[in-house]
Order: sequence, then C-alpha cells, then structure tokens
Amino acid sequence: MTTLRPLGTSDLHVFPLALGGNVFGWTSDEAESFAVLDAYVAAGGNFVDTADTYSSWADGHEGGESETVIGRWLASRGRRDDLVIATKVGAHPRYKGLAATTIKGAVEESLRRLGTDHIDLYYTHFDDETVPVEEIVTALDQLVKDGKVRAVAASNISPERLRASLDFAEAEGLARYVALQPHYNLVSRETYEGPLQETVERAGLSSVPYFGLASGFLTGKYRPGTAVDSVRASGASAHLDTDRGRAVLSALDAVAEAHEAEVATVALAWLAARPTVAAPIASARTVDQLPALVASADLTLTEAELTLLTEASTA
Repeated sequence: MTTLRPLGTSDLHVFPLALGGNVFGWTSDEAESFAVLDAYVAAGGNFVDTADTYSSWADGHEGGESETVIGRWLASRGRRDDLVIATKVGAHPRYKGLAATTIKGAVEESLRRLGTDHIDLYYTHFDDETVPVEEIVTALDQLVKDGKVRAVAASNISPERLRASLDFAEAEGLARYVALQPHYNLVSRETYEGPLQETVERAGLSSVPYFGLASGFLTGKYRPGTAVDSVRASGASAHLDTDRGRAVLSALDAVAEAHEAEVATVALAWLAARPTVAAPIASARTVDQLPALVASADLTLTEAELTLLTEASTA
C-alpha cells in the first residue's frame, strides 16, 4: 500500500500523485470523468485537484464545470470523507481577483457545485497584487474559522508575497498557507527552483506542482515527425526544438527502459522525489491514461537515475 504524504503543517495526508480535474467536463465528459475518478481511487488515490474557473475557456462554458462533475461523482459514490478535495479561487470569470468579498462569494459557489460543506485545501489561484496580503490572509482565515475550508494554500505567487503572507499569518495567529502549487517539471524548473522553493522549504510548506508532465510532452508521445491529436499539442511539441527537451527525453527513455516503465511514470517519479514536493498533479482524460500516472507513486528511482534526469534537464 502506498504511503500517504503529509501536506505541509496541516493534518492532511495525500497520495503522492494528485489527480488533476482540469479536463473534467471539458475534454473528458461526465461518464469518462466518473470512470477516471473511480479508477484513481481504486488505485489508492485520495487527492483531487480542481479550480472554480475550470473550464471557462471552452466555448459555451462559464467556469465551474469541473467542480460540478466532481460534486456529482462525490454524491453518487459516498466517498467524501476518504478524499482530499482541493480547489482554487481568483480566476472564475464572475469572481476575479482576491478581494475579501470575492473570496467570500466564490467559496460559496464552489461548495455548492462540489456538493459539500467543506473544502479540504483552498488555493489562491493567481496572486492579486492589488489586494494587500493582510486582506487575503484574513479572508481565508475566516473560511477556516467558519469550517468551510480545512487548510489554505497559494499558487502563482512571488517569493516576496508568499513570505509576506506567511509572516502576517504567523504574527496575527491566523491560518497560514500549508502548500504551494507551482509550475514545475523536468523541462520547466526556473520558476520554482531558487527563492520560491527556498521560501517553501524554510516555512515547512509542501509543493504540489502543476504541469507535471509539461502539457503532455513528458509522456514521451511527442517525437520528431509525430503528430499528436491534443488541444495542448503545439505547446508540448515546442520542447522538441530545445536542447533541454531532447536531452530530457533521451534520459527518460533510458530510465524507463531500465524499469520497464512508461516515460510519464518516470517523469512524475522524478518530480515526486524533488525537495519539498508532496504530490505532482497530472490529469487523465481517459481511464487508459491513468495507470502510467498512478504507477509513479510506487516507482523509486536510484540516486544515479535521479542525477541523470536532473543533469539532462539543465541542458
């Protein structure tokens, strides 16, 4: 049985692979989304990540589609207390930004769509520098006091604003961020490694990286001369044109062959082994895509393999 990992200083313990919900109600319809969620839980998973804005970018969508699908699944399966449900505030078309009134209104909508009385982990989706950290932290603390949120976290925030938020929470005895969701993977390391990671490490937070597979590039399906039918194909395939992308693919192929594992499994296992990382996020549009993702939770890479991958990703 896979050991669950503690999430920062909270009492939450999570499977070392979070299931991304961005595809639910978008490229994965409700029936397929239910099947993916069922398969993830059957594999031991307990950590589902979504946001109130998913999938507002799609034609005819207004945001909240993913939360609605997850809420219907939770209601039909009766598994709410077994799971850690994470969602985010700040990017929904009707609830933009992080003013206290926006947070207060948005959380009620997320709770309604999810069909639950509490959210386990509530992220600020994108920092809003027009709002003082004191206002944001105080508003989030009130949600914790009201029992609507168990723990709070941040995503897409500068090291300076993260530190200021943590300092204010500590000084005032308010709920403090327990996790950070950064953009981080084998071909995109600069945003997180450095001051942001150092802040996370010093404060005892956990990181839960998004784009863990670089929009699909790190699944290994993008190769020279190969066309991939995906809404993210153009962004993912761009990595083929970089020295780093090609070096990383070569290293992933070698390690995957040694373990008789999928390339995606190795890429996520590397990420899960990085300092501060509790659980990378990866999404599956179909049940067939899921085994390679959850297998990362039980794949232990050797120090030599980790070094090979790390060095390749600095090309």
